[in-house]
Amino acid sequence: MTGPTTRAVFLGTPPEAVPTLRHLADQVDVVAVITNPDRARGRSDAPQPSAVKVAAGDLGIEVRQPQSHLELLVDLGETSPDVGVVVAYGRIIKPEALAVPAFGLLNVHFSLLPRWRGASPVVRAILAGDEETGVTIMKIDEGMDTGPALARAATPIGPTETAGDLTGRLAHLGAHTLADSLPAYLAGEITPQVQSAEGATAAAKVTVDEAHIDPAHSRESVERAVRAFNPRPGAWTTVEGRRFKIWEAHPTDADAPVRSIVADDDRVLLGLRAGAVELIEIQPEGKQRMGAAEWMRGRRGEAAVWGASML
Repeated sequence: MTGPTTRAVFLGTPPEAVPTLRHLADQVDVVAVITNPDRARGRSDAPQPSAVKVAAGDLGIEVRQPQSHLELLVDLGETSPDVGVVVAYGRIIKPEALAVPAFGLLNVHFSLLPRWRGASPVVRAILAGDEETGVTIMKIDEGMDTGPALARAATPIGPTETAGDLTGRLAHLGAHTLADSLPAYLAGEITPQVQSAEGATAAAKVTVDEAHIDPAHSRESVERAVRAFNPRPGAWTTVEGRRFKIWEAHPTDADAPVRSIVADDDRVLLGLRAGAVELIEIQPEGKQRMGAAEWMRGRRGEAAVWGASML
């Protein structure tokens, strides 16, 4: 059934939703893109369009930005879609909206459901030390990522891969997986399969507080946290009472005094209660990101105290 006669709406907001939008536009008639309202980003106070809105403009697709559930219902009703596709839209979609398209709303979720249901599946997978993740194409129901699955595709998590890197890969994997499965689903050749309750885990929204690194953490958990919270919100601690972000760190067999940051030949070591990690890229409060070695040279090699309370 896919083709220019299939009417679809696309709901999404951030950059990782764009690959699926572009693939979908090659398959069907995307009659509208629904994305979150413009909002201020970075240092500018001026409202900025979402990445999906920009991409929709490039593709010549009508954009709608409902601010409420009722507005979303109106938009869906006016566009009369056969199917909807959702990638990181950023809002809960209520049952009345789910019922509008004849084939429902399909979600491209960045995990192998039922593992990591929720808002932050990529971050949770890295934090947990998962060796594998993937994407699941599911039909949205009233639960939190509990709908029946049409297709899955797995991929290994690289040992140094950040959440940003992995999200980018999953965005393209999800786009291709949807493109491969959508025609068969619309033709009635795929019956969505109910998810198993076994192995279900929750991927709660990330908070700034949980990105805080403590000297009691293990080398492995610090290294995972640095990767998982990159690019948002950034793993952080304090150095001499001021916030200090860590953007890249590697495990090491070397040791350093607990709560210290010391130069060790050409390395900069962050001392934990059990072992140390090597700092590669950091960002002191009020400064740009920089190499840890460059930062230590600016201190003339003087050791720093970290992990104390902020002043």
